[in-house]
Amino acid sequence: MQNKITKIGFWALALMLGFQIPKGQSQQIKATSSKAMQEAVQQHQQMRNSSTFRNYPARNIGPTNMSGRIVDIEVSKDYKTYYVAAASGGVWKTTDNGQSFKPVFDHLGSLVIGDMAIAPSDDNIIWVGTGENNSSRSTYAGSGLYKSTDGGNSWLFMGLPFSQHIGQIQIHPSNPDIIWVGSMGSLYSKNEERGLYKTIDGGKTWRRTLYVDDNTGVIDIKIHPKNPDLLLAATWERFRQSHDFTGNGKGSAIWRSEDGGDTWNKITNGFPADEFVGRIGFDFSQSNPDVVYALLDNQKPIDRPIRQRQNTSEELNLDSFKKMTAEDVLKMDDEILEKILRNNRFASKYEAGSVKKLIKNGKITPVQIANYHGDNQDANANLVNTSIIGAEVYRSDDTGKSWKKVNESNLERLYNSYGYYFGEVRVGTASEDELFLLGVPLLVSRDGGKTFARTDTVGNVHSDHQSMWINPNDSKHILLGTDGGLYVSYGSGEKWDHLNTQLTISQFYSVMVDEKTPYHVYGGMQDNGVWYGKSTNKPEEAWTSLMGGDGMVVAVDTRTNDIIYTGFQFGNYFRINTATGERKLITPSHDIGSASNRWNWRTPAILSKHNQDIVYMGSQYVYRSLDRGDTWETISPDLTKNQKSGNVPFATLTVIEESPLEFGTLYAGSDDGNIWMTQDHGNNWQDISKGLPQNRWVSSITPSQHQEGVVYVTLNGYRFDDFTPYIYKSNDYGKTWNPISGNLPTESINIIKEDHHFANLLFVGTDQGLYISQDGGSSYELMQGNIPNVAIYDLAVQKRENDLVIGSHGRSIYIMDLNPIYEVLRNQGQVIKILSASEIRFNPRWAAWSEGIITKPTQNILFYSNSDVNIKIEVLNTKGESLKSWDVLAIKGYNSTYWQHENLGRGKYQINITSANNSDKMDFEVK
Repeated sequence: MQNKITKIGFWALALMLGFQIPKGQSQQIKATSSKAMQEAVQQHQQMRNSSTFRNYPARNIGPTNMSGRIVDIEVSKDYKTYYVAAASGGVWKTTDNGQSFKPVFDHLGSLVIGDMAIAPSDDNIIWVGTGENNSSRSTYAGSGLYKSTDGGNSWLFMGLPFSQHIGQIQIHPSNPDIIWVGSMGSLYSKNEERGLYKTIDGGKTWRRTLYVDDNTGVIDIKIHPKNPDLLLAATWERFRQSHDFTGNGKGSAIWRSEDGGDTWNKITNGFPADEFVGRIGFDFSQSNPDVVYALLDNQKPIDRPIRQRQNTSEELNLDSFKKMTAEDVLKMDDEILEKILRNNRFASKYEAGSVKKLIKNGKITPVQIANYHGDNQDANANLVNTSIIGAEVYRSDDTGKSWKKVNESNLERLYNSYGYYFGEVRVGTASEDELFLLGVPLLVSRDGGKTFARTDTVGNVHSDHQSMWINPNDSKHILLGTDGGLYVSYGSGEKWDHLNTQLTISQFYSVMVDEKTPYHVYGGMQDNGVWYGKSTNKPEEAWTSLMGGDGMVVAVDTRTNDIIYTGFQFGNYFRINTATGERKLITPSHDIGSASNRWNWRTPAILSKHNQDIVYMGSQYVYRSLDRGDTWETISPDLTKNQKSGNVPFATLTVIEESPLEFGTLYAGSDDGNIWMTQDHGNNWQDISKGLPQNRWVSSITPSQHQEGVVYVTLNGYRFDDFTPYIYKSNDYGKTWNPISGNLPTESINIIKEDHHFANLLFVGTDQGLYISQDGGSSYELMQGNIPNVAIYDLAVQKRENDLVIGSHGRSIYIMDLNPIYEVLRNQGQVIKILSASEIRFNPRWAAWSEGIITKPTQNILFYSNSDVNIKIEVLNTKGESLKSWDVLAIKGYNSTYWQHENLGRGKYQINITSANNSDKMDFEVK
């Protein structure tokens, strides 16, 4: 190491003594208005149409083998044509019963889907409501309603732009102009565009017929199978904040209409009607339409024994230390004390000998040992250790007028403590007594809801079930959507097949690369663990799993490319040796006497750019390991405001970054808006968030690799429904900040990356796509090419290959070759420039073209033009003979064209490109 690092610095000592960082002033944050959201959609479309990068190529490398969250399935009358909606990956269509899919909803206002509906009287009419309705951490807002009358080939915007999250769409069985839409409204703020809306003119006008309040929306609507004037609707009161989530309230209820949804009556006969009513879903029986089932998330608290290991009367635990004196601890057998320390995950530096020394010197007390974990509960344990009633099943035999609870089975593990994420029940089409409950497991009852059993155990079915369609003519034929993709069963759900070879809809939280040849791409995904695959992969090629759970950040030791640091939600991180299979839990524990760790859902962890034996992790503290995570030391105090508390872990660090130019210069950002910097390895920290918008989530920090003291930050107001693009640059280590959001639309910012060759070349990922700035942030262009308007959560640059690796939250991984951009920047005076031509390798089977056996190979050509102009492209052999020529109307910017060739022998060829006054050429070789 270049500098000596003090083991216990100033801040670590301050932490031990209970030093508190001054708390910032709270600030009222306004949600983005409906007008601003609509303008942002329009601006995004305009930037797409005018961007010089609109034809810039990107290739998708998948993966597909773990797929992603499917929130709705809508099937046409022939059953071979159907649509699936990905949570944040758009709408996909199949016409061959799931053998192949294609996206049909790209480049519209939002790729985030709440619900879809096909008109029963016309398969060509499809409605899509944007904005996922699951209300989870990774739920994005939508842009309203869309309609297609030609099977998804084209779409029209149909209103409700400020609905943000669509709960349900239903279409009249015989009149496609009558539609009912349930709007949940905004997630992180209150607004009035929620409730149940009805149109009788195909969406030209809307009338709201059911409204409770500005915090309650409509999550489900069902039409009686025989009487379209009889409808049921479920309202749901819910409010999420960055630190808390309330998923129940008196606004949650079942409503019934007998006049086609024009008027509604609240139903309380036999159904709960208190403040603990949470999300409700229901379904009519097709075989007996008077029967309808409701699935309730009942949040009423109950006393439930905590599952824990029973101790013998002689066995010591942490509580035992509350009654001990210092002398009692010093007399303890070292092996017993060591066992207690390890079983309770004390920091690795605390061994029996060191703890006794601290006790002897009066540095800690037995009570502090007893209270090591304090009131802090493991965040993952809180997901499953519920103290509420949870899921309940109610049945009505009179079309929803009255209800009775029917489940005798214990359903506490269907939802655990997050029923807001589910809420779907489906009744078998052949029997009123068969019903499926969609939750963490998939449960089935065949006795009218009294008892349930799992039916997702055969076929390696992913947990977290989100959507289901049951064939009305064959109840054994079922389609199932989960967080792991699409499944089909032809045996009533007893066995399942995974349809996962086409849908590139993985939701990445992070992306990282190594230095292998070809290099590997690593990433953590929503509910699909951590995986890696080759950068040369095609989407359908399988990736390799590293870790389960919700996959989070990845750090790779590129000295060997075999040591990977990664893990799952809330800071459960491991060091994995991919060569030997060895893995070790490395999550640091806090100091005795300090507050327990608060880990962010996406806990930051990085390797030092100067010494990859050094690992940094962040809870509310910054931890450093000098030995690859075997031991840790605390090098900061609590760097958060530590103000709000609720049922969502908060006041946590979201970002840790190290300067690539200065060893020991670190930056840390938090979810409550703090940004800190140290230039002496953590001995002293400076608050550098002054002058920035306060209390926003710090989504990324990028220290410059070109100039010391230059640093970029992005702030995200998404958790306040504030979608303002916050990007700032400092030239003096954060003493002063300048906004560099330029002309970006009103879209939340997730990540900024600085190019390694050109200091003014910046890449920005937002909730709606990828942007590029070539002037240091003064102006931006949309840089999506063939990438849809999906959320870009993370970016990485593979410097050897000059590749930009794009981690999308909904459409898997894309890779962009940056070399063509560098060519243009280095040759800015050139009017026309051929940038690349794909490789052609000789194939002796080319003669088979004439017999129609193989497809003619294609050569793709990328070129740049500094204006809109007519271009002639010609391919010549070594004799100067023309083999192929064609004309192209080039746009200003990057252009892509191709030609299909045949019978090319081995040898050299040339591509010529000419306009009225300019030309360029490129040689290529067939080997």
